[in-house]
Amino acid sequence: MASRRVSSLISRSFMSSSSLLSLTGKNRGGGAHRYSSLAAALENPITPPVKVEHTQLLINGQFVDSASGKTFPTLDPRTGEVIAQVAEGDVEDVNRAVLAARKAFDQGPWPRMTAYDRSRILYRFADLIEQHNDEIAALETWDNGKPYEQSAKVELPMVARVFRYYAGWADKIHGMTVPGDGSHHVQTLHEPIGVAGQIIPWNFPLLMLSWKLGPALACGNTIVLKTAEQTPLSALLVGKLLHEAGLPEGVVNIVSGFGATAGAAVASHMDIDKVAFTGSTDVGKIILDLASKSNLKAVTLELGGKSPFIVCKDADVDQAVELAHFALFFNQGQCCCAGSRTFVHERVYDEFVEKAKARANNRVVGDPFKSGIEQGPQVDSEQFKKILKYIKHGVDSGATLQAGGDRLGSKGYYIQPTVFSDVKDDMLIAKDEIFGPVQTILKFKDLDEVIARANNSRYGLAAGVFTQNLDTANRLSRALRVGTVWINCYDVLDITIPFGGYKMSGIGREKGIYSLSNYLQVKAVVTSLKNPAWL
Repeated sequence: MASRRVSSLISRSFMSSSSLLSLTGKNRGGGAHRYSSLAAALENPITPPVKVEHTQLLINGQFVDSASGKTFPTLDPRTGEVIAQVAEGDVEDVNRAVLAARKAFDQGPWPRMTAYDRSRILYRFADLIEQHNDEIAALETWDNGKPYEQSAKVELPMVARVFRYYAGWADKIHGMTVPGDGSHHVQTLHEPIGVAGQIIPWNFPLLMLSWKLGPALACGNTIVLKTAEQTPLSALLVGKLLHEAGLPEGVVNIVSGFGATAGAAVASHMDIDKVAFTGSTDVGKIILDLASKSNLKAVTLELGGKSPFIVCKDADVDQAVELAHFALFFNQGQCCCAGSRTFVHERVYDEFVEKAKARANNRVVGDPFKSGIEQGPQVDSEQFKKILKYIKHGVDSGATLQAGGDRLGSKGYYIQPTVFSDVKDDMLIAKDEIFGPVQTILKFKDLDEVIARANNSRYGLAAGVFTQNLDTANRLSRALRVGTVWINCYDVLDITIPFGGYKMSGIGREKGIYSLSNYLQVKAVVTSLKNPAWL
């Protein structure tokens, strides 16, 4: 029941048209007054219901200062003010963490205990996540800016689900007996890969942590995890809970710090056997280069996207508008698989644009700790400025600004939900990953055209298709060069479903059974047989 509840909360599919009537056609001309009222409300942020207790690095089971003694501020995106000073990990700290992880793998109990015992620790950890749900969710929202209701009711339950899923896999990982051509007994062993370096992003800090830690731990590996410098707090609390669950010292080490120093040290470390990274394509290239130039470690990359959301001519427009809105604006638009190119058939284009504009103008933006808020601030000033720059590009290139287009309020990093129509494929807003609340709506005539245009991107992470025609759905799902196609739904991210991209959206898959292979080595063992009774 819990897994079905989580899936329904994070994903959207068909809604009744009646539920959307209040969103269409009733807010034209009223957006400016509404935004001015919201801006005034943002001047007095709610005090978060949590205290920051852990700001040091977690190495070998202990919270410790960085070797340099340096710290850096993590900021409240609602105000730009400092939440806490966090230990700034550097090369020496990564070295300490790798030393602890290597000792835990080579000499410690984790890879040597039974798989069942490992699973029991992961199950206990999932229980602790649930017990501390509200506290962890408050830290996540405070550090990241996403709505608290999303953190507490959607993402934290998903994190617990991920660890239970991989706890269940721990004692089901095994090799095979293989028939050889001669008098030999042949078996394969699936062995843990060793010390895994993992670098997680800021948009879904704990969810991405769980996607990486879960399979790596189930397979018996040890880990050095680097958090995003924008959002280091929740992972440190979760690291404490891991040890409360019984995780041995040195198995998971958490280093907060910057990509150019701590992240580069992880990717290039000669004693790390595998690196997994989630983030931008440009940084992913650097990770791959550092891994290849060091010890040629195995690499998994989950990178950027510019995912098409295709609204076909037979679509119920009200339903399509709501789903397309969710596909783009969820998590403040800071989602690698966001449906950020909305292709709409010319037959329904004008109606869709008007209703998409009304839906954006009715989106509830505000303090993420307030109940009912759909959109909080962007994560930091860099992302905030980048999004506004792309909005200006859109206006300057001739796209029609239908809604939004500016900051909201004078404090923090809030941006008005923004909609562009009359967007052309060669515009920057149609090509680049904006990673913000900016919907671009493009017109198409037929399936051949939209397939070619949708695939004309360096990215290939995901796509959405909205149609009532089964043949259309089947054709598009096979023709689109992406890792995931959602048909009449979006952001269905169950842990059982593999996730990853084609082209420059990454290498490998996360989640489900597929992610286990990222953290295993396959060894063939061949034994000569004398006078075998059978072969």
